[in-house]
Amino acid sequence: MQPPPEVTRRTAPAAETVQANRRWWDGAAGDYYAEHGTFLGDVDFVWGPEGLRESQAGLLGEVGGRRILEVGAGAAQCSRWLVTRGATVVATDLSAAMLSTAARIARRHPEVPSLPLAQCDARALPFADASFEIVFTAYGVLPFVADPEVVLAECARVLRDGGRLVFSTTHPVRWAFPDDPGPGGLTAGQSYFDRTPYVEQDPSGTASYVEHHRTLGDRVREIHGAGLTLVDLVEPEWPAGLEQEWGGWSPLRGRLLPGTAIFVCEKGMVSP
Repeated sequence: MQPPPEVTRRTAPAAETVQANRRWWDGAAGDYYAEHGTFLGDVDFVWGPEGLRESQAGLLGEVGGRRILEVGAGAAQCSRWLVTRGATVVATDLSAAMLSTAARIARRHPEVPSLPLAQCDARALPFADASFEIVFTAYGVLPFVADPEVVLAECARVLRDGGRLVFSTTHPVRWAFPDDPGPGGLTAGQSYFDRTPYVEQDPSGTASYVEHHRTLGDRVREIHGAGLTLVDLVEPEWPAGLEQEWGGWSPLRGRLLPGTAIFVCEKGMVSP
């Protein structure tokens, strides 16, 4: 039995981050689906722990007939939902085990048209320029890379002019608070401006899991630097009746603090 990982805050370069998170998601794929699969659904599109669905929010715009790329797809629930709405979708993920989970789910749903699954690093997408009209990720990729500006630049590259990029991630404000769904998570314990990565590592110091923090301002500058325009920032409120906790997300915290930030971006100038 392996000892629990040491939790620390330290630098974690891009290569170390990718290697650690690929291993972590490969090892956690089955457990993650067992724990969260019911909430996420097999053929549904959920933007985050607050349960906001694309069917309600419509953040991608019209999807029927559109060519769409999902990065950090995990088990590809969102992509599967989009296919049922008439989209042509490619789902990608860094983790082979997560994509294997996606393939197993697909076999249980023969009524859903098949979609291609591709293992790749979102920092180097294996697609031609201007290949897609929509690119998105729901809690994928951005928190798990040391260089999110590279991911956003790649997403912009494969987008057609006028195309849309939408991504959800942990709300930056949450990084100042402990990852605790109870009262202990309501008191800020560290600086919002401290961008030192969160790292789990083994006794030898080898990282097994890494997350990177960026402020809201950082995200806006990354979007602009990729040649994209931010057209909306959605901060879902915790809905009445949702009592399920997910890590540090809970009804208690959700009524007081934003847990998710969804950035809606477009490539090219936005018409007035």
